[in-house]
Amino acid sequence: MGGTDGKTAGLRAYIGSFTSAGGRGITAATVDEATGALTPTGWTDAVADPSYLALDPSRPVLHAVSETEEGAVAAFSVDGPGPRPLGEPVAVRGSGPTHLCVTAGHVLTANYGSGSVTALPLAPDGTPGPARDVLRHEGGGPDPDRQSGPHAHQVLPDPSGRWVLAVDLGTDSVTVAALDPSGGTLRLHSQARLRPGSGPRHLAFHPSGTYAYILNELTPTLTVCRWDAEKGALTPLHEVPVLPEDTPAGTVRWYPSGIVVAPDGRFLWAAVRGHDGIAVLALDPAGERPAPVAAVGCGGRWPRDLALDPSGRRLYVANERSGDVTWFDLDPETGLPRRKGALEAPAASCVVLG
Repeated sequence: MGGTDGKTAGLRAYIGSFTSAGGRGITAATVDEATGALTPTGWTDAVADPSYLALDPSRPVLHAVSETEEGAVAAFSVDGPGPRPLGEPVAVRGSGPTHLCVTAGHVLTANYGSGSVTALPLAPDGTPGPARDVLRHEGGGPDPDRQSGPHAHQVLPDPSGRWVLAVDLGTDSVTVAALDPSGGTLRLHSQARLRPGSGPRHLAFHPSGTYAYILNELTPTLTVCRWDAEKGALTPLHEVPVLPEDTPAGTVRWYPSGIVVAPDGRFLWAAVRGHDGIAVLALDPAGERPAPVAAVGCGGRWPRDLALDPSGRRLYVANERSGDVTWFDLDPETGLPRRKGALEAPAASCVVLG
């Protein structure tokens, strides 16, 4: 289990990590809203490999996947200085969950190993119940090492709250489903096919809700899509490079990972592993044409996840292999990140703020 050192208030950060690689599990920290500095207040290793986290929007509860072969999800109280387990982890009936979200009274997990999405109901105290439904993806892609079958990597609600989107790296697709909030069933509605071999990993919406940006892992590109919430239809439009054309190729393959969009819709930031950089892309007023303008160092090695603070003025990066969370101030005119500090966080895989 973990330690604490007194009660906290205000903006908090929660860092997930791989316990199998020396991580502490889940670390809670206060955020100095003037400087962005993180100060740890407690931690817990109650579940193995809590690689991705999501705050409950309606209660002081943090949800975490357990990215193991068995696959589980767990809830933690965050009304004190450190995360406190709420009940036992619950099986997701899928392997290797890498992402989760909370929507319509359920927690949904994207299960990379089994290529599926699981819906689990939430009790009034925020604890998950037994899985109600599992939507299994089918197919594969041209990369024999990474796409021999489906690999769901992210699941999230659309801005309207009517649909659930699941990004599948193995099938080069994004699935759109409807979640029945009373029965917890997932009904397949539509599927967007992306370029074969692109390996989509994570999706983020433009603040208007009209466009979605899909960060591809197997090629360092971004696929721009139109989103129609009325029809539940995602339409790929074009694909752009994440990094500027003059970026040195280097000797290590690049694997983009996390993506965030500015609240005002002017910029988009993407983490690129291998390059160990943060790509900055400028958006046109409509949001349809991202243009790579710069790339800066991530402050460590192997940036796995990104998070913006609520103001959109500061960026936090979970650097897995250097074992830290680094924070940056964002220039409001250029979008360029400027490194301000870092917190040691072995095997960091995720950072969320709230």
